[in-house]
Amino acid sequence: MQVTDDELVDAVLQGSRVLVSVAVRSLAAADHDVTLPQYRALVVLASRGPQRPTGLAEALAVHPSTITRLCDRLVAKRLVHRGESPANRREVSIRLTPKGRRLVDAVTVRRREEIAHIAANIPARERAAMVHALHALGDAAGEPADTAWFRGLTDGADA
Repeated sequence: MQVTDDELVDAVLQGSRVLVSVAVRSLAAADHDVTLPQYRALVVLASRGPQRPTGLAEALAVHPSTITRLCDRLVAKRLVHRGESPANRREVSIRLTPKGRRLVDAVTVRRREEIAHIAANIPARERAAMVHALHALGDAAGEPADTAWFRGLTDGADA
């Protein structure tokens, strides 16, 4: 079956709406006053480790001034720490605090549970193709698989 670009985009948009909805509900269940952009920054820090502000801005595709304001709010919430880089004292490094790591852990666990519930409704004959397609989507976007970073969430790094 040949799929047009429009059909592919429509399918990805439909899936995106489902996943954004799951993300919003998972974040709301964590009982923290954190926006989706702030949470995305926490996820980048969880998956990539401490970042310079410019690196975090690039990873989130936002202007560096946006990162400054976003990090100010996350520092105030005690979810990230901004300090000297261990490699160069003249550079600033942003890293998760233990509280930030626990938030990412809790939201990720909740999100995985909800996605598992949804996935249970997918017919077995369609699962392999879906896994392949979603990995292709993640790879095309440069997003690491959960298995590449989720295990590290509870290993105490940056705690």
